[in-house]
Amino acid sequence: MIKKPEINVYRERLLAMLRRLGRDEAQLRDEALQAMGGEASGSLSDVPLHLADLGSHAFEQELTLDLLENEEQLVVEINTALERINQGVFGRCEACRQEIPRGRLQTLPYARYCIACARKLQEKTAP
Repeated sequence: MIKKPEINVYRERLLAMLRRLGRDEAQLRDEALQAMGGEASGSLSDVPLHLADLGSHAFEQELTLDLLENEEQLVVEINTALERINQGVFGRCEACRQEIPRGRLQTLPYARYCIACARKLQEKTAP
């Protein structure tokens, strides 16, 4: 069982991760919404410079939006871990109810499952 001082360390790590993700999310949003060509790029016309530039911009924008989606999912996982701390069930696998090893929690403080159960879930969802 995880002791209260250790729980507080995990809480602080999770809160620090949320703060960092908030800054990253703002930057990714700015990048995703950045205009291409026209006045935004210093040009006098709203016509893009080149079709290849449009394709590259679209690819970069899609990649940035995917990263943003991943970050948003991570925020959900972290908030759920903070809820588990408040409920007194943090550090227990949601599938088998066994204690999640400290090494796993050190690496992924928002982990919901022990390694064995995480593998089983991954195998079920693999194509």
